[in-house]
Amino acid sequence: MTNVFEGHAVPHEGRIDVIAGAGVIRGIWDGAVAVFRGIPYAEPPVGARRFGAPVPLLGWDGVRDALRFGPSVQQPGHAGAVMSSVTGRTGDGSEDCLSLNVWTPDPGAARLPVMVWIQGGTYLENHTDNPHYDGALLAASGVVVVSINYRVGADGFARIAGAPDNRGILDQIAALRWVQDNIVAFGGDPANVTVFGQSAGGACIAALLVMPSAAGLFRRAVSQSMPGTYFTPRLATAIAGTIADQLGVRATAEDLTRVTPRALTDATSAVIARMPEYVNSWGPMALTPTPFSPVVDGDILPCTPWHGLANGAARNIDLLIGHTRDEFRLYTTRPDSEPTPSQIAVAFEHLAPPDGEQRYRAAYPEATPAQRFETLHSDWLFRMPSLHLADAAHAGGGRVWFYELAWSFNSLQGASHCLDFLLVFGTLSRAEVANHPHARPNAADELTRVGDQMRTDWTCFAAGGDPGWAAYNPSTRLTRVYDTETTDQPYSQESSRRIRAERNFDALEPLA
Repeated sequence: MTNVFEGHAVPHEGRIDVIAGAGVIRGIWDGAVAVFRGIPYAEPPVGARRFGAPVPLLGWDGVRDALRFGPSVQQPGHAGAVMSSVTGRTGDGSEDCLSLNVWTPDPGAARLPVMVWIQGGTYLENHTDNPHYDGALLAASGVVVVSINYRVGADGFARIAGAPDNRGILDQIAALRWVQDNIVAFGGDPANVTVFGQSAGGACIAALLVMPSAAGLFRRAVSQSMPGTYFTPRLATAIAGTIADQLGVRATAEDLTRVTPRALTDATSAVIARMPEYVNSWGPMALTPTPFSPVVDGDILPCTPWHGLANGAARNIDLLIGHTRDEFRLYTTRPDSEPTPSQIAVAFEHLAPPDGEQRYRAAYPEATPAQRFETLHSDWLFRMPSLHLADAAHAGGGRVWFYELAWSFNSLQGASHCLDFLLVFGTLSRAEVANHPHARPNAADELTRVGDQMRTDWTCFAAGGDPGWAAYNPSTRLTRVYDTETTDQPYSQESSRRIRAERNFDALEPLA
């Protein structure tokens, strides 16, 4: 039998129990790291709770096994029976989708830094059981790692009458409250929590920085490759109404509660397939891969992150932010993804500043039209939002550091979107790199060095607020560049920065 103490646990035959909040939780030792998977942090969001704010968990009797990842939230491609059930009570556990996972090297009284991972996925996907999000290597370096499932798609981000906006982010806040209340039992320090996330996860973190309900839940933040799209209520209402029209219902909690999650995700997928058709009414967001983004409703999310940070909303939170060099190449190198002349023209009409096509042609004279299309999307969606957020944080009196990932193992994709988190988690294997058909020479030998450097910088930042290079200042724009050799230098994308220097980061409005 495992000995159990509140805030301390002794392993026995590979199992380990801790007392945390709602009851006793049983995890397992995996080498030098204890792992607890599928811990619920809120009541299942089903039935009347489906489109509500997360509800605190009531708890359980006895010992709850935390040996397997919890079910994924409803989303395209999810095969759980919850997808065809209104109530979610199907006997397979699929309703318990608001869960989190903990990796810790020292359960008990260690008071280690805590790193809470908020994954991306275009606000449409969330699978913490993805092996590339395994927190064991990070935890072995001396931190407690937490990853969370949160609501995505229409259930998490659509604007629904009678329901709070940004429910997916409210789930994240509920998980962060769980961390504050329970992480001591896993060896973590609730006063030293860092949130880190990539893509949509990075943009959620930027939102958390300015949300009053998230105040005091974390000390530091890392935003990796954040997209710069936040919606006004008008735009979010128009999109949700179009999705509901697919089902012949209104975009209200009353109507949509009677719609199965599978039907709602199918309706969302149908709208995604036609999104470019809405560009003249929905504006530039119709040219992105997703119909969802955080809604600046003036209440839950009072303002965009750029405006909030510039006004000092998060001046006491240390911020590490950056992007990959070739962000959008992940999308343009997919099969049959070569943009047509018409698509290039539409993109420059809606995503570029005045005279943008001429300015990009002058700044990148050797690039093909397709390459300028890629650069335009990288700038508009990822690179410039990150750089401008660093400027805003500095203007608001905060401490901020900036980075760029330039290294790549893939000669076709370059340093594309998503490569950064593979390096931070250390879950891209040497064999995967060496055997890749587009692997660069020596890339497998470089992989460990680049990943180790990023992981060291991230964990140093989480531990003490200093990743290892000088803080960002708009007068110098010093950037840590991760490449075959790590260097600190002025921001490398100066041509794009000048083109987008005047971009206004207000919430996106519909055009008509």
